[in-house]
Amino acid sequence: MTTTTAARRLLRMANDAKSTQGAVASPCVSVCRMNAKSGLCDGCFRTLDEIGRWSRIDDGAKREVWAQIETRIEETLT
Repeated sequence: MTTTTAARRLLRMANDAKSTQGAVASPCVSVCRMNAKSGLCDGCFRTLDEIGRWSRIDDGAKREVWAQIETRIEETLT
């Protein structure tokens, strides 16, 4: 999966996360590789801290992470 393809998939998932009322899905797409330059996972665009905290934060905080992911993707694609 290319970075652009993964990014577009994540953008669709981010829209779902914003619109859902229940549990917020993880952005993990099983491409677990940290980019030394950006400090982000090449698959999900999260930081190590965000990845590590994911299972312990509430749905509101998860939606905030999704918003950050959207911003990072948009910056990457432009």
